[in-house]
Amino acid sequence: MKLLVIIFVTFILALLGTFLFHGRPDFIFSGNLGMAVFIVFTGFSHFKFQKGMAMMIPDFIPAKMFWVYFTGVLEIAAGIGLMIPAIREMTAVLLIIFYMLVFVANINSSRKRINIFKADYTGPGMKYLYNQRIPMQMILIAWTWYFGIYLH
Repeated sequence: MKLLVIIFVTFILALLGTFLFHGRPDFIFSGNLGMAVFIVFTGFSHFKFQKGMAMMIPDFIPAKMFWVYFTGVLEIAAGIGLMIPAIREMTAVLLIIFYMLVFVANINSSRKRINIFKADYTGPGMKYLYNQRIPMQMILIAWTWYFGIYLH
């Protein structure tokens, strides 16, 4: 849930910035910037914690490191896409689908007690899935839908 602070702080700062520079807060810009900064940040984490991220991927999926790097690049691209009004809605739809697909890796990670930062099996397990990951996924999906699709 600590990662959600990135979204909210960026959102609030962007609201203040757009109010100061344009005389009114820009909710669409600020909301999408919050998600963009979050998703770019998590995209770069695929390159820093690649071994732990690879451990999250279910065993039946081959070429795990390819998928870690590929999804990292996709997340960075999605962050950029959210900031381009012409492709924002399509990016938001694809990002929501991505969040649902990645949830499979989160279930696998929780079941195996994977700690992505240490690349070992000392993670918090299923309580993390229920108490943090599911609520966070719901917030990410709702936020992306609201600012990227609904308000668009």
